[in-house]
Amino acid sequence: MESPGVSRRQVLGGLTATSALALAGWPRSAEAATTANGDRSVTITIMGTSDIHSNAVNWDYYKDAQYSDSAGNVVGLARVSSVVKQIRADRGRERTLLFDAGDTIQGTPLAFYYATVEPITTTGQIHPIALQMNAIGYDAVALGNHEFNYGLSMLDKWIGQMNAAVLGANAVHAGTDRPAYRPYIIKKMYVPGYPPIKVGLLGLTNPGVAIWDKGNVSGKLEFLDLVETAKRWVPAIRAQGADVVVVSAHAGDNGMSSYTGDIPVENASAMVAQQVPGIDAILFGHSHVDVPQRFVTNEITGQTVVMSEPKCWGQRLSVFDLTLTLDRGRWKVTAKSATTVNTNTVQDDPELVALVKKQHDTVVAYVNQDVATSTEVMSAAESCWKDTAILDYIHLVQTARVKEAIAGTAYASLPVLSIAAPFSRAATFPAGQVTIKDIAGLYIYDNTLLGSILTGSQIKAYLEYTAQYFKQIAADAPVNPQSWTNANNRPDYNYDQLSGVTYDIDIAQAVGSRILNLAYNGTAVTDDQQFVVAVNNYRQSGGGGFPGIATAPVVYNAQVAIREAIVAYASAAKTIDPSSFHVENWKLVRNGVAVF
Repeated sequence: MESPGVSRRQVLGGLTATSALALAGWPRSAEAATTANGDRSVTITIMGTSDIHSNAVNWDYYKDAQYSDSAGNVVGLARVSSVVKQIRADRGRERTLLFDAGDTIQGTPLAFYYATVEPITTTGQIHPIALQMNAIGYDAVALGNHEFNYGLSMLDKWIGQMNAAVLGANAVHAGTDRPAYRPYIIKKMYVPGYPPIKVGLLGLTNPGVAIWDKGNVSGKLEFLDLVETAKRWVPAIRAQGADVVVVSAHAGDNGMSSYTGDIPVENASAMVAQQVPGIDAILFGHSHVDVPQRFVTNEITGQTVVMSEPKCWGQRLSVFDLTLTLDRGRWKVTAKSATTVNTNTVQDDPELVALVKKQHDTVVAYVNQDVATSTEVMSAAESCWKDTAILDYIHLVQTARVKEAIAGTAYASLPVLSIAAPFSRAATFPAGQVTIKDIAGLYIYDNTLLGSILTGSQIKAYLEYTAQYFKQIAADAPVNPQSWTNANNRPDYNYDQLSGVTYDIDIAQAVGSRILNLAYNGTAVTDDQQFVVAVNNYRQSGGGGFPGIATAPVVYNAQVAIREAIVAYASAAKTIDPSSFHVENWKLVRNGVAVF
């Protein structure tokens, strides 16, 4: 994933966006360059964002403060706007286009509020991200998987508010190959003194939507393979006279998937570059990493495709430099490169801040509402290697809600277990007033709650799978739990913990032989014993590839948002007292000896 462009970006990182672009060798003159053979050429600039996740301004709603991290990054479309304005001024507006690669309307309390608390579908209010993207002047936006989180009516409403074309060629009406969304656009660029340049943009979304948002799309939409979809549409775009073809794909570039089964490849953007002729550049996203420049050779034509991914949340802007030369009256791409610009080189665009100030202030007030009083400080800092009270609070709420739902049904006699993962090691509840933002910081995803039936043998297999999160550690190795986690790049959100049963995880043992002493109420769990398991929709739909859960019978699915269930439970109880619910039901061991 690294390229020679990485080091260049790092060198330029401390400069202003303008000086960085100048040093990168980009012509700032509006005059065209002339090639050695006398043919005239012109350089156009394609700018791109991805994974904005409703970061409008440089603000951390969970900390109630300006966003900051150890690398000095900033976030928000207001920063992106400042960089875009500089590049347009340097290059000439007529030589630039601006695209996005998806995951736009979910990810912050701002997004949650205008989807669920004061939903734009009922108020008619313009979504803050639509306001900003329209003001910045995006030309097109591809659909990301998180666009589907709040349902199709919410997505349709947002699309209707956007001035930019919203693209998703491989999202088709169920049972057909007919796109449910616009597949592509062709933009004409009018550079003075030259024939128009026709730029085609194909938008591709992630096939994982079929798993991750099954409840919203099943029977309505299907998601086709990115490569096969591009093979269908790129020739059509070229046939309409496109001089340049750019793909905006909400898919990483490693060719791998986080799921199993017959769903098309999740991270297929480089596969598209390799296997589909006729593409000049690919803006991609989904991975939340900074890839300034990557060249991929097309296997059929031998031509190179330049790719770039901007880091998420508006922290970077990808900038493609494409040189076109007139060849017998037609434009031909003769040079291409890409880089990313760090948005910490500029300040927030005040116009973009002002545009969403009322909505931003409304959400700040909302997340600072008190919901309950905690008797002590609760922290998730050690939740990845210890059973902590703060994660047990998620289990408490999930278990209570599912027990209530199955009361009086045929499943009422079954034990109820709960599954939860440490989404954020930074999550805390203070001693004293706990606010909505504290709960949102603990449960950062917009998941809903389900109840599914698993057997004892399935529970054992599930726990063995989740225990892959730990590296194998010798029994006499120093105790350094921070270094034991995230084996094989498994993220914290894929380390599920169960409540309601007791078990040990022996990290001195090989993967597949780590779960010991699995018991319910002090008695060993039998293979055919049945449990109702409270689980989120992402996991139940197959996210993370955990065994058994995606095909398990569902006995409860009321589309209750887990974060809202936690807020409601805390508000009703008034007090959060760990002594009343925290049970250390699992622990790490090495050769049977407890680590802590």
